Amino acid sequence: MSYKPPLTRQIALPRPYVAYLRVSTARQGVSGLGLEAQREAVTRYVEQVGGVLIDEVVEVESGKLKDRPGLLGALAHCRSKSATLVIARLDRLARNVAFVSSLMDGGVEFVAVDAPYANRLMLHILAAFAEHERDMVSARTKAALQAAKARGVKLGVNGARLATARKAEAVAFAQQLAPAVEAAKAAGCTTLAQISNHLNTGGWRTREGSDWCPATTRRVLVRLAETPKPNISGYAFGFPVSR
Repeated sequence: MSYKPPLTRQIALPRPYVAYLRVSTARQGVSGLGLEAQREAVTRYVEQVGGVLIDEVVEVESGKLKDRPGLLGALAHCRSKSATLVIARLDRLARNVAFVSSLMDGGVEFVAVDAPYANRLMLHILAAFAEHERDMVSARTKAALQAAKARGVKLGVNGARLATARKAEAVAFAQQLAPAVEAAKAAGCTTLAQISNHLNTGGWRTREGSDWCPATTRRVLVRLAETPKPNISGYAFGFPVSR
């Protein structure tokens, strides 16, 4: 009688998930309005399906933009880890039918917690409603601005101040990271991915509190290249000077 090895039971590993949380304004990002509700929804879903949340990406950007660094980083992470992208609502991913359709054909699985069992047709319909809602909000905003302008209200003053303040904050944050970036280069890091890994290993996080990816690292390097180098005399070179 030929020898038959004993049967071994294969243990199914939990499905990995990457959470993507998005708000449209900096005020929502700083205050946490909307983010906590999204985080609670995706966490509850992953627990219910027996999965494991391996990363969370938080982004403060408009849903109209297709080249969002945080989203691109989250999708790249999903591809490298064979993970599923999880979002609280489909409109947090995008308010554009064509973009959602391209993601469905892009090789990364994603699930919207508000419609976890939606098929391709239903996702197209939901994306169409989200795009229509975006267009309606835009039309109402433009009409309100035109009415205010007709009354003699000077537009854009607050927006210009906020844009200047946000840019100053971003530049200050980039300058704070300058010693860590220089340390990464001194350690032999030559690519955006290597510098990102060096920052993550050192405990650094983005302004939104997420891990670094090549896209977010590139933005910091561009800001450092556009501004004078900060005076880092007296710093412990290569070590984080502030958290």
